[in-house]
Amino acid sequence: MTTPASWTVGDVTVHRIDETPLPPATGSWLLPDATPDVVAGQDWLRPHFADGDGVLRIDSHSFAFTNGGLRVLVDTGIGNGKERANPAWHGLDTDYLQRLTAAGFPPDSVDLVVLTHLHADHVGWNTREEKGAWVPTFPNARYLTSRAEREFWAGYDMDEARRQMFRDSVIPVEEAELLDLVDVPTGGVEVAAGLRLLPTPGHTPGHIAVELTSRGRTALITGDCVHHPVQLARPGIGACVDIDPEASEASRRALLASLAGTHTLLLGTHFAPPTAGRVVAHGDTYRLSPAPV
Repeated sequence: MTTPASWTVGDVTVHRIDETPLPPATGSWLLPDATPDVVAGQDWLRPHFADGDGVLRIDSHSFAFTNGGLRVLVDTGIGNGKERANPAWHGLDTDYLQRLTAAGFPPDSVDLVVLTHLHADHVGWNTREEKGAWVPTFPNARYLTSRAEREFWAGYDMDEARRQMFRDSVIPVEEAELLDLVDVPTGGVEVAAGLRLLPTPGHTPGHIAVELTSRGRTALITGDCVHHPVQLARPGIGACVDIDPEASEASRRALLASLAGTHTLLLGTHFAPPTAGRVVAHGDTYRLSPAPV
């Protein structure tokens, strides 16, 4: 097993916990306006974030770090053995938990699980199967998401696939009384020293990004506000599953504008390796300048 990629933010080491690369067809489905011609016009995307044919590279992974003694995991991927409508997510059997443990975060040691939003590829490892039942993977952790996010889905007319996801990956955490809902105002909210939740609505109504600060250094975990670096160059490119495309674009533009030219490390929840970088001006928009691992 390879050593997990990691980055230093002040006194904090942020580890990327790999789950699985997603199939090549994912990009054209998820970001239909990121056509091969659009991708080809951004030389900086190759070879890491796209191939020579303009096919986007997209991954599923989490980020784990310890800050002030608090052991934190941001998003939990797709999960193993889950019944999913998307064939790429259905019945996975990965060594995600072994990778998490190898990075120094065995499941019992995690204190806080932050969920940027409640989509199937961000909550899957909330639970694991034990004796035929779905139980919390991180029994000693508080799971945390925005109140607006949970309340939106509570009132949403879900299809069966989404109901199944809630049954196996969200409701067991709620029944164990481990899920905390947080009000996230416009300016964000600090949930622990050096750890802030920032509202980035649109992909889902309660979507949040996660900001980590240590010794004057900052990192920002995107969740699905930004799915792929091509959106730095073309912020108007949205995901086919955005609940509110206009709000999603507005959140993305505001976030990128706030990061451009700063030292903030951008960590993309679906960015293929090298995954992390800094937002720099590129014409009228931006590009990602990769950060060394």
